[in-house]
Amino acid sequence: MVKVNVYGIDGSSTEKIDLPEVFNTSYRPDVIRKSFNVLHSNMRQPYGADPYAGKKHATASVGKGRGQSRVPRLTQGQRAALAPCVVGGRRAHPPKAEKNWKEKMNKKEKLLAKNSAIAATKNKEIVTKRGHKFDDKITLPVIVEDKFENIKKTKDVIKALDKIGVYDDIIRAANGKHIRAGKGKTRGRKYKTPKSILIISKKDEIQKSSDNLIGVDVVKPEQININHLAPGGDAGRLTIITKSALKEIGGTK
Repeated sequence: MVKVNVYGIDGSSTEKIDLPEVFNTSYRPDVIRKSFNVLHSNMRQPYGADPYAGKKHATASVGKGRGQSRVPRLTQGQRAALAPCVVGGRRAHPPKAEKNWKEKMNKKEKLLAKNSAIAATKNKEIVTKRGHKFDDKITLPVIVEDKFENIKKTKDVIKALDKIGVYDDIIRAANGKHIRAGKGKTRGRKYKTPKSILIISKKDEIQKSSDNLIGVDVVKPEQININHLAPGGDAGRLTIITKSALKEIGGTK
């Protein structure tokens, strides 16, 4: 069993505890990536063109034998219409709204991906590879006492994270916020923000007090999924777990 420190909100190590068996799961980046892709595929919103787009004109073809192209033309004019090859015509193969984007994944495979991503949070090499910044002296994942769940002010959360040695990662995320390339800028998603710390807690107070910290996500043990543990499909997210939440994670079947 791997022993890790339990940190107080003052940054001191109060005790050492054993990590649950789930943290001994082998690292499977291939299964984690597959689970992430399936999850995001199932989150897609179907889209498609209007079935009558480009077909709302009265058109007719003159037929052969007149020495001119036989594309459909407006009955009230000479402009070509309807055909895919003409200006204002229909699309040849438009996206269909009825297309099914859903993908399936075996239950045991999905559970392996989740457990493997949980286990990856204890590996400093994998966490560092994701770009996270933290004090090398701390043990991962960062286990904190249950008092951390009751912090009600953002400034007190910042103070606690700074004393534990992980606040540099939030600064990294804040500095990494940038304007998105491409047309997404005009579609309600102008900025891209790096993911920072994942906080796993049983209470909601820490959710409210951490809401303004850039890149920080707060979830309950029963809500954890691969999207939280491996954003972008890459495992090794810097994770803070309260002592009481760790017991529930250890009970993952």
